[in-house]
Amino acid sequence: MSLSPSRPLLGCIADDFTGATDLANMLVRGGMRTVQSIGIPTAEMAASLDADAIVIALKSRTTPATEAVAESLAALQWLREQGCEQIFFKYCSTFDSTAAGNIGQVSEALLAKLGSDFTLACPAFPENGRTIFRGHLFVQDQLLSESGMQHHPLTPMTDANLVRVLQSQTQLKVGLLRYDSIAKGVEGVRSKIAELRADGVKMAIADALSDADLYTLGEACADLPLLTGGSGLALGLPGNFRKAGKLRAIDAAQLEPVTGGEVVLAGSASVATNGQVAAWLEAKRPALRINPLELAAGQPVVEQALEFARKADQTVLIYATSTPDEVKAVQQQLGVERAGALVEDALGQIAKGLLQAGVRRFVVAGGETSGAVVQALGVQLLQIGAQIDPGVPATVSKGTQPLALALKSGNFGGRDFFSKALKQLAGEAP
Repeated sequence: MSLSPSRPLLGCIADDFTGATDLANMLVRGGMRTVQSIGIPTAEMAASLDADAIVIALKSRTTPATEAVAESLAALQWLREQGCEQIFFKYCSTFDSTAAGNIGQVSEALLAKLGSDFTLACPAFPENGRTIFRGHLFVQDQLLSESGMQHHPLTPMTDANLVRVLQSQTQLKVGLLRYDSIAKGVEGVRSKIAELRADGVKMAIADALSDADLYTLGEACADLPLLTGGSGLALGLPGNFRKAGKLRAIDAAQLEPVTGGEVVLAGSASVATNGQVAAWLEAKRPALRINPLELAAGQPVVEQALEFARKADQTVLIYATSTPDEVKAVQQQLGVERAGALVEDALGQIAKGLLQAGVRRFVVAGGETSGAVVQALGVQLLQIGAQIDPGVPATVSKGTQPLALALKSGNFGGRDFFSKALKQLAGEAP
């Protein structure tokens, strides 16, 4: 006897595509059947959903704050219509923000719409080396502002003090839920939250040094209408629903196999992706680098890339990944927005051309690149499967022509991520 579809328990809004997949991965690991939507689902799509958690992927991290707020509120409205019991606003574990926002503004708007007076902000992800101590974010052993993120082309992070960063983006009072309160356990956290509320604090940066801290925070905040943070904060949420007897005992990570050709596309300029590209080249596997200046000059870069892939006798990497100095040089000539848009559009066109040529498995590096690729491929819903590397699961699109995709945030994954992802998308054991 088949089980009837269930209403989602947790509704999530993510400010980019790979961040959404990262969060969905965490929820699946906790036993929640999770579907990721590229943008707000249509009424037809909503009717066919059967999941414990829905993650809506927006592209609002670097858009003007007014647009980010409007899109996020629209996503919230849809999630509430589906009956979601709690809302999670997901942003990057490195608190990626422009000088103008948008984490604070979106959090403030969601909080108001939900009629709530308090939420946490915790981007910590210890498994990937992101920890918070006394309100300061560390990437491995370095402060955020010294980790390489200060050179990010779109969201340069030059201040590791998250209380200060968040306060600059909101009119609400921001406070700190410090490590010593978290060390006292669930009741210690709840007691501190009561103190912060009494002091007029509406948002609090939460310290977190380990997964145990994140489980404590998740349990302590089970009754908050809104939580905000990185995917790590979601670790403790499935357990809350399980204790309430609302989760089915099934394999949440099971995916249908997808056959066909495969490719790796990389647009991120992050340190991690640079290392992954280097590992591919060191293995002497076929790769083609696309140049934004050639794109700007109108050269047939997309056609050349498709021809390169067609002639290769093995899986290829097509990449625009560059060092920070190379990125700056291109941006000086083309401008930041145009340089990024040219690369994203080209990789999207290449993905679409490869799809027409029979490619069905895509490994994509970079949040902006992943957004461009899934849009070009016409992907709207993703079923989330098993983890490849921390923060990155295998996924399969839902529809008449399923595609297997690994959508990786630029900063995530080990040096061998590309080869690991290709094996897992091909159905080999993780």
